[in-house]
Amino acid sequence: MSEEKKDIEFDFERWAQMAQQDPDQFEAMRQQLIQDLIAQAPPHLKLRMEGLQWQVDQIRKQTDNPMAACLQISQKMWNNVLGEKGLLTVLREPKAFLDHIREEPGGKILSFERNKVDK
Repeated sequence: MSEEKKDIEFDFERWAQMAQQDPDQFEAMRQQLIQDLIAQAPPHLKLRMEGLQWQVDQIRKQTDNPMAACLQISQKMWNNVLGEKGLLTVLREPKAFLDHIREEPGGKILSFERNKVDK
């Protein structure tokens, strides 16, 4: 294995025990592990990973319990796999996907400057 890639040994029992005994420490460890993983990602993927993690964190904050959060996050994942522009479609029809990307117009840039009124 190359030195660039680090294997992360995940001790489930340790994490489960930490979640039960010290939820604040568990959360700090979870956040650090996520940050470390994103930091190891290739530069072109980091922004996307940070955005996805933000979405996951928002779901977790807005739900009443961990199971509800898990179900919503799982549904989001499956939508990205099976949805209209999901992974499965891209794998089945890569040429159509590439053509679609090439045809998509660039985004429109909006100006938020205030209109100056002559006095």
